[in-house]
This record gives sequence, structure tokens and C-alpha cells, in this order.
Amino acid sequence: MDANIVWHEEAVTAAEREQQNGHPGFVLWFTGLSGSGKSTLANAVDRYFHEHGYQSYVLDGDNVRHGLNQDLGFSPEDREENIRRIGEVAHLFVKAGTIVSTAFISPYESDRAKARALLPEGRFIEVFVDCPLETCEERDPKGLYKKARAGEIPSFTGINAPYEPPRQPEVTLKTGEGTGEENVKELVDKLTPFL
Repeated sequence: MDANIVWHEEAVTAAEREQQNGHPGFVLWFTGLSGSGKSTLANAVDRYFHEHGYQSYVLDGDNVRHGLNQDLGFSPEDREENIRRIGEVAHLFVKAGTIVSTAFISPYESDRAKARALLPEGRFIEVFVDCPLETCEERDPKGLYKKARAGEIPSFTGINAPYEPPRQPEVTLKTGEGTGEENVKELVDKLTPFL
């Protein structure tokens, strides 16, 4: 980094923002295969937060690639940069006292670890959206698995690119079992100590 770039301290601290919001800022990092239910869960819990007076926002993988990360492809290097940028943005949301949910495949454990390292202890909650590949392929909401199996999408996670499941996530949701409502209730129940 250029030695002439210096961090500017904010006039309003993260602690002051959290006091005003009435809750801490933290990241819910949803990770899992395409079609596992990451975005659905992130948006459902965001709806819960909104209805209960929490300041929250969802950073969705596809939405972010329409703007901030539109210059990135899907090579391992670009995937790493994609997650690096999201980690930095999520960090800023937490400093603003906001609960931010990130819905990204984020296939590499090392990239998720780097995002975690940006935040204070207890402010990064990894949510493994654990769904069998077969179920994700059956759902295939965007038709991506079909294209990947036909060779139209190279480096598709779970088919011809790796996915490294979290070893010790704070929360695991088995979205191949039960309903979406049950998954959201389970997540909210597990978040009680953080709220």
C-alpha cells in the first residue's frame, strides 16, 4: 500500500453506532453450493431483522457482480478477489453498527478465513448452508448445473471446481431437510446470544 495513504479515524465510533442501533454489528457469512438456499435464507433473516427493528443488509453474490465486482470472472484468482472485496465491504458495514448477511458460494476456506480475520472476535458468524449436491442440482434455480454438466460453464463449483466446506462453522443449516421457515427459525434461535 502507498505510504501516503493513511487511515482516517471516524468522528462517530462503531460503539456509538451500535449503542444508537441497540445491537452489535456483525457478519452472517452464508456459504454453500449454488442452489443450497444461501440467498433465500439471507433475505428471510433480513426480513426478520427489519421487522424486529435491527439495522441489517444483504450482500448477494449475483447482485454484487452486477456492480462492484463486474470486472471479475470465475478463475481461482478472481474468486479470491471477489471474496476479498466482499470481506472489506462487510467490515465497513460492521463498523457502521449494521448486521450484514453475505450470500456467496465462497468456495475456498482460506478466503473465508481472511474475511473473518478482518473482524473482531465474535463478529463473523459463518453459516454453512449444507445441502447435498444432488438436491442443489434438482433445484437448479438458475439452470447453471445443467449448463455446467453440458460443458457450457467451466469451473462451476461442485461440478468441475472445488468447494471446501467449513470445518467449524458457527452455524450449520441443513437446507435439504425441513422447510425454509424452519431453517430461519433455527438460525434466529442460534443468533440469540449475538442480538
